[in-house]
Amino acid sequence: MSEDNPRDSARPAEPVVRAIVTVFAVALIGGSIAWSTDLFRPFGLLIYTEQYLAGMLAIALPLVYLHVPAGKGRAREGPVPWYDAAAAVIGFAAAVYTSIRFPDLVERMVEQPLDALAVGAILILLITEGVRRTVGNMLTVVVVVFLVFALIGHLVPGMLAGRQVAPAELVLYLGWDPTAVLGIPMRIVTTIVIAFVFFGQVLFKSGGSAFFTDISMVLMGRYRGGPAKISIFASSLFGSISGSVVSNVVTTGVITIPLMRRGGYRAHHAGAIEAVASTGGQLMPPIMGAAAFLMAEFLQIGYTEVVLAAIIPSVLYYVALFIQADLEAAKSGIKRVPAEQIPRAWPVIKSGWFFPLPFVVLIVALFNLNYSPEESALWAAATVIVFGVGIGYKGKRLTPRDVFEAIKETGTTVLDIVMIGGAAGIVIGVLNISGLGFGLTLFLVHIAGGSLIALLVVGAGVCILLGMGMPTVGVYVLLATLVAPALIEVGIDSIAAHMFIMYFGMMSMITPPVCIGAFAAATLTGADPMKTGFAAMRFGWLAFVIPFMFVGSTTLLMRGDSLTIILDLATALVGAWLVSVTMIGYFVRPLSILARLVLAAAGLVLLVPVDLFQFAGVANSIGIVFAAGFVLIELMARRSSQPA
Repeated sequence: MSEDNPRDSARPAEPVVRAIVTVFAVALIGGSIAWSTDLFRPFGLLIYTEQYLAGMLAIALPLVYLHVPAGKGRAREGPVPWYDAAAAVIGFAAAVYTSIRFPDLVERMVEQPLDALAVGAILILLITEGVRRTVGNMLTVVVVVFLVFALIGHLVPGMLAGRQVAPAELVLYLGWDPTAVLGIPMRIVTTIVIAFVFFGQVLFKSGGSAFFTDISMVLMGRYRGGPAKISIFASSLFGSISGSVVSNVVTTGVITIPLMRRGGYRAHHAGAIEAVASTGGQLMPPIMGAAAFLMAEFLQIGYTEVVLAAIIPSVLYYVALFIQADLEAAKSGIKRVPAEQIPRAWPVIKSGWFFPLPFVVLIVALFNLNYSPEESALWAAATVIVFGVGIGYKGKRLTPRDVFEAIKETGTTVLDIVMIGGAAGIVIGVLNISGLGFGLTLFLVHIAGGSLIALLVVGAGVCILLGMGMPTVGVYVLLATLVAPALIEVGIDSIAAHMFIMYFGMMSMITPPVCIGAFAAATLTGADPMKTGFAAMRFGWLAFVIPFMFVGSTTLLMRGDSLTIILDLATALVGAWLVSVTMIGYFVRPLSILARLVLAAAGLVLLVPVDLFQFAGVANSIGIVFAAGFVLIELMARRSSQPA
């Protein structure tokens, strides 16, 4: 299982249970692959999508209760408790019954059949407890609050009032309707997300993460602050695939954080840089931790549109982080990585030349062959397996056992994501059946007082709050359901609205008090977690600013005429550089407070797109003049301070 949670070290002690877990884990991935590649049809199995989803739940629920203990963070020791065994059996039976009986019972929902009621109630209860075990209390509380609201929402005064829903009606809707538990979130999770997690697992098993780190050292190790630049480069590459900030921190951080510490970075700075770099991987195309495909599904647009929209913001994000790491190194006198620790370029390239090929296959399959995202991910994974088995990295080839382990570990790794899919279905179902979705949109618009800026600020705060402690997929699905509709309702471009909630949802990973990305990095550095979190906010400052900019003008999302997009990108890059200099307080020498304030103002002005307001172009020009004047003054000062 992934490194996201201490429970991942849990292994059932009994051989029989261990064997059952293995079988179910492999079956979960096998079912996903079979559906994605349409293998059911040749065998004459023509089934509804909901039957497939219920079948996947029949595999996932027993896995959760056999593999994940009830006590948070505890490893499974000794025999499985009777209540977990009972939950596994009941969950399996209920989901199998749903899968088999779905075509018949869904036509008789108006009769409220007793068996459908019983099965629906069981699935809702087991999914809710499964969310608590795999994801934690935050999302569980959200699910419970929504379930309670569905029953008492008609008693709530004001705009949030919902229609009266009887308990039986609620259970049947959530358990059986295609827009609830067996809806879009579960379908995306059990096809696209599983395929990409499997791709990431085989890439990791074949040595892909080691190659990314090695090539990062080759490219960045010879420059000042090389350890931090290695962390940024490696984490951006691996983070987009991993789909988990914490997993990315742990995977790449075990190498890059000690490098940064030995190079001279302070502990909380080293942890912050790794946390921000890993978080950015979830915002970087083409994969965005699988969120790009979720976004395309929610918006009902082409995946290409999402990828294009994400390019400029992610480039600016990493440019700002890279500049700050470089200036921090200059300010603190941190040099390059010692030459003896940097691998030679040719052996690294010779051993791992094939690792870029899976990404080429992925992109060609998506954009040229028009394959579905899940099919494309499976082809990319197959490419990794072929080259990993045939060639290997640094003499270590991928074995059939490694491939089997990757399949098994994928099956246990995705349990939290499958439970999130079920929880998202419950939340969406409540929004639909109670009418809360419409009321929540009106409420958010109302508390913002009709002000777009106020709504964006409120929305950003809600995104950070709701995103705390959850993985990328859970963050996006929840926010796309609750917050994005309010932003779209007031006229914000739909892609801009979804990118906005994605950015601020991911900022929960580095924003105290519950910044799990920064906390994970702090455990590797030994630094104070809160101090690391606040440092991460400083290094990741752009992600708190740029969403407001692309909401105001979608040129930063690659939408508009080419000349304007290029101009906005150029000025935004200069703006990001100026504000990054301000954050560190150093350019070629330490800066005064007044100089930093002037630079910050000029930088923020340059981040403003030229068509945001009438005089934005003039403001950009003033910012450029300030930037040029600052550089000239600083270079002259350095020259005059050097001995003749």
